Amino acid sequence: MSDKRDLLILGGGLVGMTLALAAAKKGLSSQVVDRADPAELTAEGFDGRASAISTASWNLFGNIGLRARLEPHGCPIASIAVTDGMKPGRIDFQPEPHEGSLGRMFANRELRLALFEAASAEPLIAWHARADVVERERGEHGVSATLADGTVLEANLMVGAEGRQSPTREDAGITMAHWDYSHRAIIAGLVHARPHDNVAWEIFYPAGPFALLPLLDGPGGEHRSALVWTVAEKDAAGVMALSDRAFTAEVAKRMHGIFGEVSVEGKCSSFPLSFQHTANIVEHRLALVGDAAHGIHPIAGQGLNLGLRDVGALVEVLADGMRLGLEPGDAQLLARYEKWRELDSFTVSLATDGLTWLFGVPGKLPSAIRRLGMGVVQRTPPLKRWFMDEARGMSGELPELLKG
Repeated sequence: MSDKRDLLILGGGLVGMTLALAAAKKGLSSQVVDRADPAELTAEGFDGRASAISTASWNLFGNIGLRARLEPHGCPIASIAVTDGMKPGRIDFQPEPHEGSLGRMFANRELRLALFEAASAEPLIAWHARADVVERERGEHGVSATLADGTVLEANLMVGAEGRQSPTREDAGITMAHWDYSHRAIIAGLVHARPHDNVAWEIFYPAGPFALLPLLDGPGGEHRSALVWTVAEKDAAGVMALSDRAFTAEVAKRMHGIFGEVSVEGKCSSFPLSFQHTANIVEHRLALVGDAAHGIHPIAGQGLNLGLRDVGALVEVLADGMRLGLEPGDAQLLARYEKWRELDSFTVSLATDGLTWLFGVPGKLPSAIRRLGMGVVQRTPPLKRWFMDEARGMSGELPELLKG
């Protein structure tokens, strides 16, 4: 007997699994397919891979029942310091006391553990891990995916959530604007002598941004941060090949002693940086979410949050349609989802791309002009407020799931 569900979510990462859980809260059933092994993704170890969760995204996690599970593992971001090479003229973004934090930092492992545990206990989610999709079909009355073992999964709507290299997007022939930054992000976990005081640092160098993101102290009281260091692609192999001592020395030089003595814990990883934005995020019985729809530079830590806003909007559109008697693959609903998300995703993508180019211009004069502009922002409360609202994800038309 066929187990036809509302959604066929291809990709069970942070965005895909959040979508399945959010949909379940609205009574929508799903098949979730992912190639990865959950045990590998949640293995013990501190490696610095972490995500900044904005206020709006934290509201989403709370509204799908994960707040209590995640709260002990999140490090509040009390303020954000933005500086051009640690020269005078930085911006300090700090919310009013009644507004709480600017967001929370979570180790990706903790986010996955919470999502996977909740999905395993949710009867409306059928989770197919370590599974390869060999064929996708989108017909007039439904969609299906054939797995490598011959299993055929059926649903009303297919959702591509596999990330930047989404085979579902490619299979649908959706066109995409794309360019390579010729940079690579190096990710590492840092342990340092001084506390970070819940401050996230974004230090811009001509070669690329150098971000220090606060994490909770380790089990032995060690002060920890996540490092996201952007280097030119031509230099990346050399940086990754450095000895632990040499790598630490390079990191410490760029930190200017703000956290005292520093060491690297765990293994480093890296990934290439590029820009991509699809011409459209829906097709016949298909919707794209997260990096499958828009891959942006990690310069402002907005990539995952952008994907979670996709989740909130898509679930709200589908739930509204269900109340009107429409099924999830209805073209009217998909058109509404695309229209809702197009301005926000394009604006954030364009802003992060612009910042990348703006701070990548070397020389004393460009640096002086940038710092002058930063000084204007620092002294203009309404402008700072706008930037903070954007960082917290609290601007524009928010889906209900992302409201407090």
